[in-house]
Amino acid sequence: METLWVIINVLVLILLVGILYWMQKKHYSFTKRVFAGLGLGVLFGVALQLIYTSTSDVVVKSTDWFNLIGYGYVRLLQMMVIPLIMVSIISAIMKLKGGRNVGKMSGLIITVLLLTTAVAAAVGITTALAFDLSAVNIQGGAAEEQQGALLQERLGDVEGRTLPQQILDFIPSNPFADMTGARRTSTIAVVIFSAFIGIAVLGLDRKNKEQAETFRNMISAVYGVVMRIVTLVLRLTPYGILALMAKTIATTDLQVIMNLIDFVLASYVALIVMFIIHLVLLAIFGFNPLKYVKKVFPTLTFAFTSRSSAATIPLNVQTQNKKLGVSEGIANLSASFGATIGQNGCAGIYPAMLAVMIAPTAGVDPTSWSFILTLIVVVMISSFGVAGVGGGATFASLIVLSTMNLPVALAGLLISVEPLIDMGRTALNVNDSMTAGVITGKVMNEVDKDVFNDDNIELDLVQG
Repeated sequence: METLWVIINVLVLILLVGILYWMQKKHYSFTKRVFAGLGLGVLFGVALQLIYTSTSDVVVKSTDWFNLIGYGYVRLLQMMVIPLIMVSIISAIMKLKGGRNVGKMSGLIITVLLLTTAVAAAVGITTALAFDLSAVNIQGGAAEEQQGALLQERLGDVEGRTLPQQILDFIPSNPFADMTGARRTSTIAVVIFSAFIGIAVLGLDRKNKEQAETFRNMISAVYGVVMRIVTLVLRLTPYGILALMAKTIATTDLQVIMNLIDFVLASYVALIVMFIIHLVLLAIFGFNPLKYVKKVFPTLTFAFTSRSSAATIPLNVQTQNKKLGVSEGIANLSASFGATIGQNGCAGIYPAMLAVMIAPTAGVDPTSWSFILTLIVVVMISSFGVAGVGGGATFASLIVLSTMNLPVALAGLLISVEPLIDMGRTALNVNDSMTAGVITGKVMNEVDKDVFNDDNIELDLVQG
């Protein structure tokens, strides 16, 4: 009987996929199909919760099949990250008049990412204190204790690493290994390698123009093919969001969330406050916040459901370039840097909140200015090289807590609500990278305001 119910659930998902496919054939806009996928996924997930409960074997086996669409889509996006970064950055740099702009672009993007991370840390600290959060009051079970022990073991991988050592990890020693994602800093290493290729082509222009032109034509052809593949993959976004959201809602244990509701609420209050700060920054630089939100919402929706900043890079780049009017070079750099540097949610708010919660257990006063200012600086510096995939926040927390001489095992107490909070954190991370791209584009006069202000522009993903 159980197998029959699993088959029925899978057939229902296929039916919902069929509805989205019908919408595509009827030329509904990409944004409308994304929202439809989100809404259908939520409704289907709620129905599964009410009928079977989140921990039932039927839901577990059903969502295992849902993963073929949901995480299959995420893997296809991850497949495109490295090729997209490489050809886009090489192509963008080759179009520059000189290599100096590359350094200025990178410097501005990283500055925005780090400064907003410092602000995010302050928001996290303030929120944790306002909600009076403390690890002393949280009771953990066997799973929480196991996670705490695991964090203690992982501490050895990051403890004692200095800032120069962390920065050194960005420099590629084997770019081909980094193309496989062998290290947590592989994305940045590929960006640096690609930048060197682009700058080398600019130098080759002066030495051997014919060779440079041959390489340009080759990259141009590869770029065209890669962007076509990206378009084909991104067209699957509504289906991926449908399956991801259905699984997320169906497998969420509401009782566990209620046990840690204060932390969940505090986390989302901090995330929303930081998102508003992003919008204020955009307004200061002359951009309409409401128009911005409308254009980026599908991208943030995918980031929310996938919980992967790295997987969101292709959609992030396309959104910045095609809908916000940011130049290709800046869009690629900000999306790539933002996936591993200065993540406001995972590397800013979350570690700061944990530090404030855990400090009393170590006899430290979290309200003292010396603790608060030190924590903000530590969070900002530690935000270098945080992987843009699930688990990045945990890694960032390990660095911050160990640097502040706080016990890391207590962070395991929050494992049960980690996925729920991680969705919001990832969306904020991606939004910060897009904010950095738009601001940098404005400063360098590389934003097409006509594109930004055009409400009718859609990603070219409507037709089959």
